[in-house]
Amino acid sequence: MTGNSSIEWTEITWNPVTGCNKVSDGCKHCYAERMAKRLKAMGNPRYENGFEVTLHPDLINAPKKWKSPRKIFVNSMSDLFHEKVPLDFIKSVFETMNETPHHTYQILTKRPERVAQLSESLNFTPNIWMGTSIESIKVINRLDSLKKIPAQIRFLSCEPLLGPLQNLELDDIHWVIVGGESGPGARPMDPNWVRSIRDQCHNQNVAFFFKQWGGVQKHRFGRELDNKTYDEYPNKAFAKM
Repeated sequence: MTGNSSIEWTEITWNPVTGCNKVSDGCKHCYAERMAKRLKAMGNPRYENGFEVTLHPDLINAPKKWKSPRKIFVNSMSDLFHEKVPLDFIKSVFETMNETPHHTYQILTKRPERVAQLSESLNFTPNIWMGTSIESIKVINRLDSLKKIPAQIRFLSCEPLLGPLQNLELDDIHWVIVGGESGPGARPMDPNWVRSIRDQCHNQNVAFFFKQWGGVQKHRFGRELDNKTYDEYPNKAFAKM
């Protein structure tokens, strides 16, 4: 399943894997799970298993057909490094990314420790950005795992941000995305949590992207932080390597 994306920091999604399971507090109101259930009810054959981890080998080569360069979010409906995704399948996905250097691939995982374990078997070409989700201090250990991964761009997604993240050590991190939770049951986000991360990023020369305030109706609250929109990308990242 592929398609143009409304996610502010990417352009298109590519889902050779669908389905996942909840591993931390940020997963509580998972948008992908809600969408998968909806698509199953609509009879979409990609989601006949609902939100169970499902491989879609026929989609592995899809980006090779896209001639124009795109920012591609890999597995917005899953986690490429879920324990149920075999290494051979992951390697096939990486081969497609390696063979299409005109695209930029943005991989986000809640399992960076598995990425680090498998990294010697994978080719992290410069067009592959590797990120992990850190929604609260409870999962800050993911930051250390991310730093072990040999990607030229490493990033954090602090969404949904559920608490303060102080004293972040952002050496070898090139980009931080922050956002509030949206949809049913959305938990509130303190603006000072966001300001703190913004200031830490700027003090450590890390690109900062503020995605949204969130809420049940996120469009009501917009994307501005202190009357400014932050759409920074890690364009300077290679100079830090």
